[in-house]
Amino acid sequence: MSSKTVDEVQKGWATLSNVIFVPHTEQEYEQIVALLDELIDEVGEDDTHPLASLMEVLGTLIEKYESDSVPELGGPAALPSG
Repeated sequence: MSSKTVDEVQKGWATLSNVIFVPHTEQEYEQIVALLDELIDEVGEDDTHPLASLMEVLGTLIEKYESDSVPELGGPAALPSG
């Protein structure tokens, strides 16, 4: 990657990093989910839409958070203690 490309990414990232990030808390997770919901409303099923790949990225971040942080239904955390 050229230095020019890195410079361009850095300029754009200053704005985007406030809305696109790896969620580490429930609040951050909910932010990402809300953004994805808005994008789904805007993009729908149009794979050629300029934001379609962003939906895929956000979906991947959401899946990662859920697999790391949300107990599966029926798993040990869901069993009643007693």
